Amino acid sequence: MIKEKKIKVMPGYTMLLVLPLILIADILLFVYAIKHHNVALVLVNALMFVGILILFAGFFMVNPNESKVLQLFGKYVGTVKETGLRWSNPFYAKKKVSVKVRNFESGQLKVNDSVGNPIQIATVVVWKVIDSAEAIFEVDDYESFVQIQTEAALRNLASAYPYESHKGEKITLRSSPQEIASLLQKEVQDRLEKAGVKVIEARISHLAYAQEIAASMLKRQQAQAIVAARTQIVEGAVGMVEIALSELSSREIIELDDERKAAMVSNLLVVLCGEENAQPIINSGSLY
Repeated sequence: MIKEKKIKVMPGYTMLLVLPLILIADILLFVYAIKHHNVALVLVNALMFVGILILFAGFFMVNPNESKVLQLFGKYVGTVKETGLRWSNPFYAKKKVSVKVRNFESGQLKVNDSVGNPIQIATVVVWKVIDSAEAIFEVDDYESFVQIQTEAALRNLASAYPYESHKGEKITLRSSPQEIASLLQKEVQDRLEKAGVKVIEARISHLAYAQEIAASMLKRQQAQAIVAARTQIVEGAVGMVEIALSELSSREIIELDDERKAAMVSNLLVVLCGEENAQPIINSGSLY
């Protein structure tokens, strides 16, 4: 595995001063050789002139949040991270690698969760290159590699957990966003380690049941919500009835036998648990 190594190159502005001086000196020497009809010196000057022009090809620019990977005839030489105008061996091949923080948003993927329900899921990954040598030499195209491996990790994670709790599962895709985000970030990072990429953040950006079961699952969720609400209403009503009976008994306001208590409990539960307001009924006959 090729690891990044920093290489020092010459400041470009220094060479920008030196090379023109050498070029001027060569031109003057060339004129001198012609005046004195020195053929050998003319040839040497001509070769020097070509060499100086080649040296001018060694200039390159490194922008902020950017690095240049240098190669000499296919061999990795090093990485330049110092910004500004630089100069190096003109025969070095230079590849630009951005080390800026970048976003990748996957498309909506259709997968089955751990219980087999088809869902649609998407993610947003924030990443950056931290090892330019690995990014260039260990994978074919690191940007495409990030996209493919992110989608593969998302599919794997979505199939490992249910969309929502059915049998008391602790972690679900819907109700555990922080835990799912941490697991997704770790899995994506493990897959991108060899590409010299660091995953800064990974989060679910879209989560829903697939269209073909969305309607039925919505009814199921509504039924669960109604059952939960009814349960809470009944628990509250029972508590209120218990308090009412206890207060009547402790204050000795009225003595109730079991039959009257049962009737009172029944009436209170109907009033408290009913969806509509109770309608008063006047009993004009017996109390019973």
